[in-house]
Amino acid sequence: GKFSKSRGVGVFGDMAKDTGIPADIWRFYLLYVRPEGQDSAFSWSDLMLKNNSELLNNLGNFINRAGMFVCKFFGGTVPNMVLMPEDKRLLARVTLELRQYHQLLEKVRWV
Repeated sequence: GKFSKSRGVGVFGDMAKDTGIPADIWRFYLLYVRPEGQDSAFSWSDLMLKNNSELLNNLGNFINRAGMFVCKFFGGTVPNMVLMPEDKRLLARVTLELRQYHQLLEKVRWV
């Protein structure tokens, strides 16, 4: 049914914790189904489906492809990286953006 805090219908923080499902899986799922302009619906089967198909399969496929690429083109060893000045500038900019993003996430207050 429709979640209702006052009626105790839904999955709440303490209940989610008691499931033993790691917090990162909950984070992934909640961000994946976040509402854009309407309410979102929760179901245990959808949580399982999204975790298995979107997170595990896609992430696993990406990691497998990256490993195969390294084996095929670099003899199974990631080569040492030589950063050019433009690479260093890009890394500095990305680091700054990530720090700002993290600071903004830390300021989020759930209502």
